[in-house]
Amino acid sequence: MKPAAFRRSLVWAALLWIALAGATAAQETPPAQSPPSPPAPEGTEKPKPIPAPAKIVVPAGTKLPLVLHNSVSTRNAKPGDGVYLETLFPIVQDGRIIIPAGTYVQGEILEAKRPGRVKGVGELRLRLTMMILPNGYTVNFHGVPTNAGTGGNETVEEEGKIKGDSDKAGDVGTVLKTTGIGAGIGGIAGRSVKGVGIGAGAGAAVGLATVLLTRGPELVLPRGTTFDVVLDRALYLDAEKVQFTEPGRASTLAGPPNREPTRNRRPF
Repeated sequence: MKPAAFRRSLVWAALLWIALAGATAAQETPPAQSPPSPPAPEGTEKPKPIPAPAKIVVPAGTKLPLVLHNSVSTRNAKPGDGVYLETLFPIVQDGRIIIPAGTYVQGEILEAKRPGRVKGVGELRLRLTMMILPNGYTVNFHGVPTNAGTGGNETVEEEGKIKGDSDKAGDVGTVLKTTGIGAGIGGIAGRSVKGVGIGAGAGAAVGLATVLLTRGPELVLPRGTTFDVVLDRALYLDAEKVQFTEPGRASTLAGPPNREPTRNRRPF
């Protein structure tokens, strides 16, 4: 081999060796690491995640004793009219007052039915939808009456339907009264037993007509009527807004007096 060619071979061999050595070194070099964070000053704590607000769950089936603030009657009530009540006794859970006495409750009339002339009694169906606690915290809920203290013989059925009483005793009394009056008039006019019978029949007819042409007793829920209301689904309260240390106080409302059903005396 000529000297010049030999020198060129040596140069190329040296360059190849340098290139191979550089690639090997690059593969063996560990990747650069970011410098460690400086330690936190003493006495400081790492920030903790903020938990979601805790909820207080009032289970379905909880019973709330309420008192009615506005009188309601089937004579003029209609669907959509409001009913306004408040709690009579505090609700306690795990030794904590969650619904104080005096908490306002609002609802509405879903159905109002006047009594019929021949049959049927007055009916109202209520739904309670909103609660306002003494601190102004407002929450939606669903409750229906299960019992009502109206002073009369009204009854509460399923789904918050309240049914009025009938005036059967009064109807019988009306027929008997008009029968007696008719008999007396017939006896005086005819001066005979036959006249008494005719008068009694006429009087009975008048009494029966009076019963058939007038409506039965209106269903009335006087101011001061008490209700037992049951939650038909769970009620969720924000624990941060339910911080009560006093049991609260309900308004002083006189309860409705005992009353007998009275048939409407006007035929409409």
